[in-house]
Formats: sequence, C-alpha cells, structure tokens
Amino acid sequence: MPLPDTALTPQEAAHWAARSGLTLPEDRHAAVAATAEYIRSVVSVLRELDFGDTPPATAYHAGEAKTDAAV
Repeated sequence: MPLPDTALTPQEAAHWAARSGLTLPEDRHAAVAATAEYIRSVVSVLRELDFGDTPPATAYHAGEAKTDAAV
C-alpha cells in the first residue's frame, strides 16, 4: 500500500494514537507527528531497495561464516 504524499499533522498523530489506545498529551502531538514523518521517510527509502537476489533470513546459519576472505 503506497504511503500518502501529505505530511502527518499533529491532529492526525493524536487521532492515530487514540485509535491505538495511547494517551498522547496535547504538547506532544507535534513531536510525535515529526517523528512519525521521519520514520516514514526512512521506510520509504528502504522500500526502494532491491533485495531480489538476497536469500531469506532462514538461509543464514550462525557459526558457518567463511573465514577465507583477504584482509
């Protein structure tokens, strides 16, 4: 689902916090909205990465690291 292009407003941050069952004091609305926007910007960059040839995490086995790399 694509993210909207508009920024999250402090009022929307309060709304979504309330829907999640969180009590958000009024003086925190703007800070929470700004933090959510920052997280959204980071996630949008991660969504653009191509992991097509990357094996799933279940393919990794701890302790089987190769130690033949040159330094």
